[in-house]
Amino acid sequence: MRFLRLVGSLLVLLCVLCACGRRDETAARGLQDGKKVVVTTFTILADMARAVAGDLLEVHSITKPGAEIHDYEPTPMDLVRASKADLILWNGLGLERWFERFYTRLKTVPVAVLSQGIAPMPIAAGPYSGKANPHAWMSAANALVYVRNIEAAFARLAPQHAAAFAANAKAYGEKLSQLDARLRQRVAQLPPQRRWLVTCEGAFSYLARDYGLRELYLWPVNAEREGTPQQMRAVVDGIRREKIEVLFSETTLSDKPMRQIARETGCRFGGLLHVDSLTDAQGEAPTFLQLLEVNTNTLLKALAAP
Repeated sequence: MRFLRLVGSLLVLLCVLCACGRRDETAARGLQDGKKVVVTTFTILADMARAVAGDLLEVHSITKPGAEIHDYEPTPMDLVRASKADLILWNGLGLERWFERFYTRLKTVPVAVLSQGIAPMPIAAGPYSGKANPHAWMSAANALVYVRNIEAAFARLAPQHAAAFAANAKAYGEKLSQLDARLRQRVAQLPPQRRWLVTCEGAFSYLARDYGLRELYLWPVNAEREGTPQQMRAVVDGIRREKIEVLFSETTLSDKPMRQIARETGCRFGGLLHVDSLTDAQGEAPTFLQLLEVNTNTLLKALAAP
């Protein structure tokens, strides 16, 4: 057993040393280009950060496209990359439950919490009842706060580029506001009785609030107890009581629970929604703006169908 532990430790050390070599090369290129390195905890934050940074900073996400981000397990390479960063951006509000442990080994790297200044919606039930719903970026109005926080963090990191960051943030914020207004208008055309958003996780509460949707979900936030018989029964009863016709699942979760509920209730399965992660460049939602539009198109196509 001691031999196996030793072998495991050596393998981890080898991974770290190899990653250090690759990461040092990246850092050297960044230094040569005069660019500082920013690391984010997940892909949506990285996309926002790139919009504000332009080509002035190098931005990476720890988690990859399609990853489940609540209980992500960082690798030695993740630690190396983050340790070499000039700034780390994270969501906060209890979303990245792994990050606070991860950051104990990175105390010298500055961080910025991008949900700072947002009034959080409370989680209604479950093991995290009363705590903040962490998916605040799903409100486009909240996303503007994220953008302002990114701009401020970048201005502290590279003050010589503050004017460029401000211009980029303004341009991106205008795109976000215009998209939000258009999507709100489209959702408002739905008959009130069809404005139900039924999902696995209660990750769309901010969007539902903004767009006048009523929400029903299996569990309020990804946790240890998911898809229990009690949770399934509560959603089945809610669908029957409210005569709901459509339900959805999320791309980072198994759709089996929702398909089972659809079979039991006669509901239509309306498709998959993006919330915690972007897709890769070949997918349908490689940017945050596309994520919002794709989700709304999926919702409207399913909810408006006869």
